[in-house]
Amino acid sequence: MNYTEQQLTSAVSSGGLRPVLAGIESGVPASMLSLIQKCWDANPQNRPSFNDIVLELDDMLQQRKKMEKEDLSLHQPPISHVHQVMDDVNNLHTYQEKINWSTQGECVSKGASFGVHSGFRMWLDGFDDPLAYHLVLSWGSFATCGRRESMEDMHFLMPFLCNEKDVHAFGIFDGHRGAAAAEFSVQALPEFLKALGSMCSPADALVEAFVRTDVAFRDELDSHRKSRRVIQKDWHPGCTAAVALIVKNKLFVANAGDCRTILCRRGCPVALSRDHVASCPEERNRVVSAGGEVKWQVDTWRVGRAALQVCLSVIFFRF
Repeated sequence: MNYTEQQLTSAVSSGGLRPVLAGIESGVPASMLSLIQKCWDANPQNRPSFNDIVLELDDMLQQRKKMEKEDLSLHQPPISHVHQVMDDVNNLHTYQEKINWSTQGECVSKGASFGVHSGFRMWLDGFDDPLAYHLVLSWGSFATCGRRESMEDMHFLMPFLCNEKDVHAFGIFDGHRGAAAAEFSVQALPEFLKALGSMCSPADALVEAFVRTDVAFRDELDSHRKSRRVIQKDWHPGCTAAVALIVKNKLFVANAGDCRTILCRRGCPVALSRDHVASCPEERNRVVSAGGEVKWQVDTWRVGRAALQVCLSVIFFRF
């Protein structure tokens, strides 16, 4: 079951929600299990104070150190075994944290387009109206990770795309389960968009850029999994995406996932896109038709585990 931070707090404090605590068969010391059990006591009066918790943890730590010294004196593990364990840990850490997904996204997208950019003449000629309004463009951005430990969101601001004074692109990516998909997409999607400028209309180019980024990230993630021989079935990074493309005085927007673009017209908001959320009947039907699963959980519709098996590639499944 998935909760937002606010929903989880409410469920624990007023709904009586409690975790399934580990048993002795898990290998966790009995003293730790006992402490956890007391901390989750339904009666607040029976719960230990913070100072009591610190004292008990300190006592456990001392006992642990004493046991480790005794174990070392009785048994010294082979050096090769220690090195193997360290290699496995380092490999896992490198796999998930050390890959530069921004660089990967840029390299993959440029390689796929062969570094060729023939300009946006087809786009510009299609909107060649001498009487058309000439917009005055200004832009800016602000980003913060809020209460999260790390930043998982990315954005790009590309006015005068490829030095073309009448073409501008802006995008934002809301990362989930890490920043990998957002970091990859913020580099890859603009490059795909540039490559498509001479091949199709602005609207079609946006759609194709989303699809190519989606496929490229999935392939890149699978490639790293295979080459590093690390299997993490529960690690499925993803992101939402919202991109605006301006060609002369025409605005095109595209979005995927739980995000939206809004136009402010004379002080009034105008929605330019529709969120891909499970609360929308059309989205629920689409997910189910594609083999996904949607369930009512807590207070809203949520996509089940079956739809969370890929990364940016499930941007059309993921909400």
